[in-house]
Amino acid sequence: MLQRFEPQKVIHTPFLFFTGKGGVGKTSTACATAVSLADEGKKVLLVSTDPASNLQDVLEIELSNTPQSVPAVANLYACNLDPEEAARAYREKVVGPFRGKLPDSVVATMEEQLSGGCTVEIAAFDEFTGLLSDRSIVEQYDHIVFDTAPTGHTLRLLQLPTAWSGFLEESTHGASCLGPLSGLAEKKAIYAESMEALADGKKTSLILVARPDESSLFEADRASQELRGIGILNQFLIVNGLMENYIADERVSSSFYEKQQDAIQRLPEGLKPVKSYSLPYVSYSLTGLENLRHLLNYETLLSAKSATDCKNYHNLPGLQDLIKDVSTKGTRVIFTMGKGGVGKTTMASAIAVGLVEKGHKVHLTTTDPAAHLELMFKNSERNPLLSISRIDPKHEVDVYKQEVLSTAGKELDDAGLAYLEEDLNSPCTEEIAVFRAFAEVVEKSKEEVVVIDTAPTGHTLLLLDAAQSYHKELERTTGEVPNSVQKLLPRLRSPLETSVVIVTLAEATPVLEASRLQADLERAEITPQWWIINQSLHVTDTKDPVLQGRAVAEEQWIEKVETELAKKCVIVPLMSSGKVGYEQLKIFN
Repeated sequence: MLQRFEPQKVIHTPFLFFTGKGGVGKTSTACATAVSLADEGKKVLLVSTDPASNLQDVLEIELSNTPQSVPAVANLYACNLDPEEAARAYREKVVGPFRGKLPDSVVATMEEQLSGGCTVEIAAFDEFTGLLSDRSIVEQYDHIVFDTAPTGHTLRLLQLPTAWSGFLEESTHGASCLGPLSGLAEKKAIYAESMEALADGKKTSLILVARPDESSLFEADRASQELRGIGILNQFLIVNGLMENYIADERVSSSFYEKQQDAIQRLPEGLKPVKSYSLPYVSYSLTGLENLRHLLNYETLLSAKSATDCKNYHNLPGLQDLIKDVSTKGTRVIFTMGKGGVGKTTMASAIAVGLVEKGHKVHLTTTDPAAHLELMFKNSERNPLLSISRIDPKHEVDVYKQEVLSTAGKELDDAGLAYLEEDLNSPCTEEIAVFRAFAEVVEKSKEEVVVIDTAPTGHTLLLLDAAQSYHKELERTTGEVPNSVQKLLPRLRSPLETSVVIVTLAEATPVLEASRLQADLERAEITPQWWIINQSLHVTDTKDPVLQGRAVAEEQWIEKVETELAKKCVIVPLMSSGKVGYEQLKIFN
């Protein structure tokens, strides 16, 4: 049994960095911690650098980038730094001098190189280092709580001397995700001081936040190892949303509890030495100061509104409608997209099985390192019309890196080569490498419907498009874009051939992040055809009062997806059984 998280007993450093994938409850956990510390008499500053921040919603006050007091909590102050705005300013600082001097196509490519998530993270790092370097602010507070920590990749890159030399202004070597950092060169000393503080266990605690499910804990383990590798050792884990009680004879309640316990029992090896705590699964929305206090007091409050009082979404179509649609239209390529932990792999597998049951020959593949398709179909007989593969991201990235290093890297000195190698560790490099592998799968499978679990973002697709169109002007020396990739990009943009399916949960962060993903794809001229609202409690028949409370909270997010975001959507109930296998996946149809 995990210990309960009690901040006053656990927190001993002035700087706290909360990190975790979208939807794990990072912001609510950071806010509850800040409120608890302030209630103990500590003076606390709470800062969000999350581009999808909902800090204002959780605290229920308007915030700016200037610290302000939080009403009704003595000693608590908060601010909401906007890394998206900082990234826009950063892009213009870097690209602006080249406008009118280089061809428009080259300038457009530079802008796209600087539009990825890593650039936003660099801008966020710049924002909070500016805050940390201001002694007049830091010395006012006992604790500064940061909602969102930088990744190991970003921190490693900032440690390289060549990152500040303008190297990329002279060599656009391929799929750079960060672009020239020389735009921030004057802040090198401040960055070094901030990174030293991050690695100092007496100053900084890194709090990994995860849900009690396999995918979320896998991501926490990966982040933990990556950050330990650069010296950030003072870490602990909070497993958020752990169900403490259940109704034994209630199938949804007991199954939900058992799946969580199973995930905890199979905690990744890398997390076992990390001090671990839990926060409870609660029936109420984690917005408002009182609810945040209730959370850390481990109070279960039942919703005043019952599920029967809500709008009935039981009549929304199920997954079988999506499967029927793509079957009837003759769709050849189906991508499932969404953040970790929303059930992309299960939905991709269920779609593939549904199409096989309609007589289609289907190839199902994934690049998700946390997804194990073979385990999904373990110990079950498979229809011979279904074939399965897994593209290994590590292998594909290694091949791509060697290709780039053998061409773009051959003229570089040691410092330039070190920068290039770290730049090739960016998430966009992985997306491009595995997308090339996807393209090969699709190219070889002309007689099959191809269902792909995990797809590239709009930013990566635009980078590929830029590489295809402008590689001569930019002297991109990674070689010609493969023919399979050149053909697949137009296919992705054709709704007659390809269907992009966004998978989400009926919760704030997964829906908001999915909406940003959709906007990103639309920049690349790709419009998702379907949304799947997965693992919904609202459309189960649960009698568990805690689960019923969460079912009520889903209503606003189901409505937002249905009326504002999706062209067409389906809803899939939380399954009461954790069993896997071909026959089990047929129940979705």
